[in-house]
Amino acid sequence: MPVYEYTALDGSGKSVNGIIDADSPVAARQRLRGTGIFPVDVKETSSKPRGLRSSPVSVSAFLKRIKSGEISVTTRQLATLLGAGVPLVASLEALISQIGNPQLKKIMAEIKESVNEGNSLAYALSSHPSIFSNVYVNMVRAGEASGSLDVVLDRLADLGEHEQALKGRFKAAMAYPVFMFFVGTLVLFFIITFVVPNITQIFKDMHQTLPIPTIVLISISNFLKSFWWLVLLVIVSFIAIVRQLKNTPRGRYVWDEVKLRIPVLGLINNKMAVASFGRTLGSLLKAGVPLITALQIVRNIVNNVIIADVIDETVEEIQAGKSLASPLAKSPWFPPIVIQMISVGEQSGELETMLLKIADTYDRDVESQIMAMTSIIEPVMILVMGLVVLFIVLSILLPIFEINQMIR
Repeated sequence: MPVYEYTALDGSGKSVNGIIDADSPVAARQRLRGTGIFPVDVKETSSKPRGLRSSPVSVSAFLKRIKSGEISVTTRQLATLLGAGVPLVASLEALISQIGNPQLKKIMAEIKESVNEGNSLAYALSSHPSIFSNVYVNMVRAGEASGSLDVVLDRLADLGEHEQALKGRFKAAMAYPVFMFFVGTLVLFFIITFVVPNITQIFKDMHQTLPIPTIVLISISNFLKSFWWLVLLVIVSFIAIVRQLKNTPRGRYVWDEVKLRIPVLGLINNKMAVASFGRTLGSLLKAGVPLITALQIVRNIVNNVIIADVIDETVEEIQAGKSLASPLAKSPWFPPIVIQMISVGEQSGELETMLLKIADTYDRDVESQIMAMTSIIEPVMILVMGLVVLFIVLSILLPIFEINQMIR
């Protein structure tokens, strides 16, 4: 159903703004008059120029897409309003008026109308799975059931902000090495393809026997100059094939296993998966979600089928009467210290607290390892580029030295 933004006058003649959903602008005006206010202007919130309506994707839609940070801010504001004693519908109404993103404003308006019709907030959120994850919806459902919705929303905001901060630090750490790699590759490609042929042409014209490094350099230069498109095609094809294989069950399994076993990066990926497992499961349990349900939710967000299979086996064994630590101990992807902390948490009745401590510990480990890895990558990249440049220089100088000796 379309959502409309309106400007209207209330009974005292005061101007009011808001959002309402209706089948048409006429229906929206009728609904507004039925509430005792008189519409002045009614327009669709997602309105676009008519020429763009047939296009499924536009630049403006891309730029106005809903970011995770906006969801966290909205969640925090809603938690604050509910904590202050403001009713849910009134809180959503106040929240909508502060949202700047038209896409998010429209979605929140639909959620408000759904809640106004008698549905729960969790049900209304579940209608937008691309925006609100399984974890988000189930934690909200648990918060509504326990009467602590404001506390759960505050915890969800913390969870979202923490994930964003971790991703931001990872991107910041990798930005410089990635930039250096692409710039260095482009510079070397330009030198080998356009600069080297002009220099080596002199040696060809002299019809003398060239050193092996020079022959190799000339061959590489000729190949790249003639078949650069083939190199590009091979790279693009390789990426497309890998992406296609990742969409198959067997290919996804192999890819996830490689992510866990690859040197250096495998250990980081494993720790990130354990941290995600601990933080999400701990947050769900703290929100009052039952253990089996929480594990089934976590299974869908760990983003690794091997870890997901371990969680499936864990659920089966817990249903058979075993503890959480026992089945996880059989997996090589959960370190002994994690199993020990989970076991202590189960015995002391503070499992959720222990899980969150595990997540904090492994998040710090991941961050320090990423920083250490990037500090090593930079000098290694400089060394590799230096060796390539040295090879190019020697390949050009060796024939010159030989010519110099012949002249003497």
